[in-house]
Amino acid sequence: MKRLGFGSLLLVAACGGARPAPTPAPQSPTPPAPVAEAVSPASTPVVALGAGAAAVDTPPPVTDTARAETADSAADAAMLERLAEAHPAPQDSGADDSEAPGGANAAATEVTYDIDVETYGNHARVQYYLDFFQGPARERFQIWLQRMPRYEPMIRAKLREYNVPEDMVYLALIESGFSNSAVSRARATGMWQFMKGTGKLYGLRVDTWVDERRDFVRATDAAARHLADLRDRFGSMYLAAAAYNAGAGKVGRGLRRLPDGDDEEEEENADATFFRLYDTRFLRRETKDYVPKLIAAALIAKQPEKYGFVRFTDIQPVSYDSIIVPDATGLDVIARLADTSVAFLRELNPHYLRSVTPPRTPSVVRLPTGVGALVEARYAELPENDRVHYVEHVVARGQTAASIARMYRVNTRLLTDANPGVRMTRLKIGTRLVVPTSFVPNVPAAPERTVTARGTSSTTIRYRVRPGETLSGIAEKYNTSVTRLRSLNALGRTSMIRSGQVIRVPAPAAPRPEAAPAPARSGTTAPGERPATHLVRRGETLTAIAARYGVTIASLREANGMTPRTVLKAGVRLKIPG
Repeated sequence: MKRLGFGSLLLVAACGGARPAPTPAPQSPTPPAPVAEAVSPASTPVVALGAGAAAVDTPPPVTDTARAETADSAADAAMLERLAEAHPAPQDSGADDSEAPGGANAAATEVTYDIDVETYGNHARVQYYLDFFQGPARERFQIWLQRMPRYEPMIRAKLREYNVPEDMVYLALIESGFSNSAVSRARATGMWQFMKGTGKLYGLRVDTWVDERRDFVRATDAAARHLADLRDRFGSMYLAAAAYNAGAGKVGRGLRRLPDGDDEEEEENADATFFRLYDTRFLRRETKDYVPKLIAAALIAKQPEKYGFVRFTDIQPVSYDSIIVPDATGLDVIARLADTSVAFLRELNPHYLRSVTPPRTPSVVRLPTGVGALVEARYAELPENDRVHYVEHVVARGQTAASIARMYRVNTRLLTDANPGVRMTRLKIGTRLVVPTSFVPNVPAAPERTVTARGTSSTTIRYRVRPGETLSGIAEKYNTSVTRLRSLNALGRTSMIRSGQVIRVPAPAAPRPEAAPAPARSGTTAPGERPATHLVRRGETLTAIAARYGVTIASLREANGMTPRTVLKAGVRLKIPG
């Protein structure tokens, strides 16, 4: 058998003999909801925008609660753990059994494979895992099969690109059940269960902001390249799979200790070398059983009805548009611009650990199909201060993760997600936490107090934020600065305000009077006559409103006391200059 080296390239285990364990923050609901339009993103992960988007697809509704998602992830982990520990009794580990029911011989005339399933489908270990998937793992395996259509076309296209057999898609089935949030005891992460070192070796970013091992597109590309490298090194797809599990060094050492075999047989079927190595003590049991698990999974996935499973034909492959954001931007902000849910956006972008793109770094954000151009236009009008909705919290005495989450109206899972590496069960006083939220707790009610500014005595009053208002607008109304308002209310530079929130404002000058709404008019507007006001609807821009009424953007801003940085909010009534 030919063995081609890597030169100086060091290959380490992708999954490290990983045994999945519960992850605190699942990134996608299960079962996966179909996307309306199926477009494989394998070859073009970033969609060029601005060229006229198609009709907006409605993203699938996300109805799973965080508790249900966490329970689903824990169930995945428990079953993957059982799968890692499952093994037949020694007396059942013999080689072939051509009469075994449900084996590859019976299936050979019905389906085709591009990995050697026909030769080894009746191996006793394969039969054992066929029984395991149909028995103890049936319920969970059915869920994994339901997830598969969402990612399978993209994975097959990527494997094909690197000349790797497409049926290696089933490796993701036994590694993670197609879960992007899977984390093993060994800290292997994502659908392809990359260890941190291997992920970085193949160009995946792994830090406190981004973990591209969770990115189903980037991680699939890395896995395909890794499998191609291992196949080229060992000359066998099954030896490559074993090396994916245990590491190339482990498999290489085992091969060097292997007695000489039938060179002619191995030249014709290089995979036979794996099964020779299988019968030695040179590999761990988990690695020995890795290929039988893969074969069993392929047998069931190719013809699920034969084994009592349901074939899902109505689940569309994942599809999306994309935009590139230049700096830190919250997924909740993008979700609002895209008129979708944060949960659905997290499902498309599971690699952003804090639900925020990293600062000072252009980042691709995936969107529901059809909304790319719309979100790009809305994002262009978004002031920098409105891009990120998260605050920093310093842990005080007696505070717990649960109490802090309640304070900011987020769930504990989201708080844990945003602070990787922080032990949330034992928070230390003074620990700084990132809270992914635009909600800032109200300043506690207190008697009016006197503050001194530039030697002049003045007081502050409480002000309730109205729908559509911004700090800059309130500052202009009360003849003060945004900096002063942030100081009075202990707001950070990235902190945001919400409708109904009570804040403190300087009280020396009375608020500027607001323009009273024009009285309702009966009938229709006469030709050439403009209405006095316009109620802003979702998705409208100043450019479109100005064009509609034949006025300039500058005059529209001037009539409404707006600056170029003012964000146009749905529900606000604009005065139309006359």
